[in-house]
Formats: sequence, structure tokens, C-alpha cells
Amino acid sequence: MHALLGENGAGKSTLIKILTGIQPPDAGSLVVAGQEKVLRSAQDATHAGIGVVHQERNVVPGFTVAENIVLGHTPTRAGRVDWPAVREGARRVLDDLGFPIDPRTPMGRLSPAQTQLVEIARGLYTDSAVLLLDEPTASISGTETEMLFDVVHRLTAQGRSVLFVSHKLEEVFAHCDTVTVFRDGRSVCESRPLSEFDRDTIVDLLVGRTLAKLDVPQRAPDRSGTPALEMRGVATATGHRDVDLVVHPGEIVGLYGLVGAGRSELARALLGLDRITAGEVRVSGEATTIRDVSDALDRHHIGYVTEDRKAEGLFLDQTVARNLTVTVLRRLSDRLGVLRGRRMRDTADELIDRLDIKVSSRDQLVGQLSGGNQQKVSLGKWLAAQTDVLVIDEPTVGIDVRTKGAFYRLIWELADQGKAVLVISSDLAEIVTLVDAIVVMSDLEVTGRVENTHDYDEMSKAVIRLVHREPAGAA
Repeated sequence: MHALLGENGAGKSTLIKILTGIQPPDAGSLVVAGQEKVLRSAQDATHAGIGVVHQERNVVPGFTVAENIVLGHTPTRAGRVDWPAVREGARRVLDDLGFPIDPRTPMGRLSPAQTQLVEIARGLYTDSAVLLLDEPTASISGTETEMLFDVVHRLTAQGRSVLFVSHKLEEVFAHCDTVTVFRDGRSVCESRPLSEFDRDTIVDLLVGRTLAKLDVPQRAPDRSGTPALEMRGVATATGHRDVDLVVHPGEIVGLYGLVGAGRSELARALLGLDRITAGEVRVSGEATTIRDVSDALDRHHIGYVTEDRKAEGLFLDQTVARNLTVTVLRRLSDRLGVLRGRRMRDTADELIDRLDIKVSSRDQLVGQLSGGNQQKVSLGKWLAAQTDVLVIDEPTVGIDVRTKGAFYRLIWELADQGKAVLVISSDLAEIVTLVDAIVVMSDLEVTGRVENTHDYDEMSKAVIRLVHREPAGAA
């Protein structure tokens, strides 16, 4: 298992495109199992024995598990789909993975981790000898991460090679054998045993200089006044029951739970994207009904940085400037509704500079940016709107170590300015580092709230106990 590391924009994604036949190399050669290969398409890569599981899900939600596994290589008989062969082939690879699921299950019912297992199964179906995993644990829980790594180690034990791309150094050191580090499109460490390095040395290679330990500020938010956001006994059409949640101005509250606990769904209900069936939502002390995201922004100054930035958070075929100012187009327009280009450009430039977004120009298409820079744009549009309450779902998914630290400092700065921040994260270390208090969810219910002492061992025990609904003092 070989780790490929690098900050956003270092060239990891470009290399994966070359390895999967999407982009041709400018020079050099690609050798697979001792034979030089020229890959002109993704199909060429599959025939060469190279499979890939992308960070962004690449499945057809309306298809079944079996249909997704055989996608592109569907068995046929007499010109028609051979459905028994489809199900038999899917069942074979699912059994190899130890993934007990009916191949006829619709993909839409699966969790993110289960979806990734289906993508791995697709690679096994085509007998991939090399499997590329691009940020496979970026948005899944600790329990599902363990399940995923169990499968990966089973594959390497069978003699398959795995290239593991991740920003989570603790996972790299726990599971990988060798490492390559990219910086600015070049290898600064190539195929070396991971045992030769410690974490600080790897970080130094990643950023080009020793990165100072993140200085967590001593925060003491004032909770004496009226909460900026409050839920009282809220139930939703999704199935949430009796949810209580309070966030004060200047406070950062973390919402933690395993995948399927209902955290993102609760945020969507708050923003009018799902129906609230009981209880009440109060904004700045006043009971209200929020109809949709536009209503949340315009009437209540609530912003929402979605977990799925590509599908929901950004217009990939629009420019960076347009994406950064989409929430304030009315403010940037004249009385006739005509957009003032100069004001838009000035606003975009200010946010690009403030967030240190790496772009060739404000007119670059957002779809061309690295994942970390896309996330900065997704956050920046809500900063432009000057929201009072900010809900941030998985703030640092697919973001490198330096950018992650910059994001944390930005969120602390926003809270210091009096904004109420609700952070949803599957990364417990991130939650313990970032927030003032942790609200734990399990099975669509809030199981408790704990004040954050920033002692990871202490907080992880308290949080996991609440996740599993164990009584205080349980081992």
C-alpha cells in the first residue's frame, strides 16, 4: 500500500488522470507489470489492470449495486443484458470483499462508505491488479473507515497493489508501506519506506518548510444572551425526534455522529430543504419557519456550506468571481437590476486575497480548481453575504494540512466577530480541535452535549460513549 501525498494543487489528481487514461503524459513512460503501456482512455486503463475509486462518487444512483459494479462491462447474451450473469458477477466480488448486501439493492440506499465499497467491487470485477484510492475516507465515519481499511488490507494480502491518496497523515502512518510526496508538480520524495519518516518530516516535505503546530486559542464564548439559533423539540419528515440544539453568537458548536446519524439531514431541515413536523426553530429569539435557503439567507442571514461542494455548493462551469458573489448579486446590482461588473470584481478579488484562493485569475472556471480551493470558494460566497449564522458541513473534506489550519483560523476569526457557527464533521480530531461544545447525534436523535476541553483522549471517550448511548462511567 503506497501513499501519494501532496497539498491541494501539488499534482496528485493530474497524476491519477494520467494513470487512468484521462489525460496523456507530456513525457516519460508508464509501465504496468513490467510492460510499457500507452493509455488513451479509461477503458485502456481498465484493460491494463488499473482501477480507481475517486474522491467524488462515480456511481449511478438510480441503478442497483449489481448494475453499478458491471457498468461499462455488462455481460450480454444474444445482444441483450444477461441479468443472471450480472447478479452472479456482482455477488462474486461482493463476497470477496466480505460486503453482505443484496446486489439488487438501489445505490440510493447506501451510505458513503458502502458506495465506496461498490466502487472497489467494480475494480475487482475487472480484475484490477492496481487500485487507486483518492481520498477514500474524506467524508465517512471512523467505524466505516475501519471497515474500508479491512477490505483494503484483504486486497493487498491477495497481492493487489493500492495507491492511497489522503490528507489524513494518521491513516497513512497506520496503513501504508511506502510513500511518495508531491510538491508543486514534482516528486520531493519518491517511493521510500514510510518507516524512514515521522509526521513532522512528512509535513516539512509537503509544505516546503516546517509547519508550526496549530495554536488552538483559549475561547470562552458568552452564552448569557439570546441564542442566535435554537431548536426546541424538533422532529422532521426524515425521522428526527425531539431535537434540542442551541448556538450563541460567537460560539462554535460541533455536531458529531456516525454516518447515518442524521446530522446533515438536520441541517437541511433547518434550511427548509426538509419538512419540520414538530417543535420550533428560533432565530435571535424569535420563532420562525424557514421556507428555503434563499429565505434563510435573506430574512435570517443564515449561510450553509454544503458537504457536497460539486453537486450543491458550486457552479463548476462558472467563474470564480461569479461563484463568490452569487449570494450578493442583488446588492451588487443597480436600481434596474443590472450587475455592476466592477463591484463584482472588487468583491471577488477581496475574497480571493482573504482566503488565499489559488487561481490564475478571478475569471478561471471553478471546475478547474483543486478540491481545497473549491472549498474556499464554497465558503467565500457566504462570507460575501455577511451571514450571522453559518452552518458548515464537513469543512475540510479533501483539504491539505496547511489549508486545513488556515480554515480553522478563519472559523475562529468568524466566531470572534460574533458569528454563530455550527460545524458538522465526521473527523473527531477536527471537532476536538475546532469547536467550543460538541453535540452528539445517534439514530436521528441528540444523545447529549459536552463542553470541549480540547483533551483528545478525554473528549473521544465522552463522545463515543454518547454515540453508543452508554451510561456515564462505562468503559
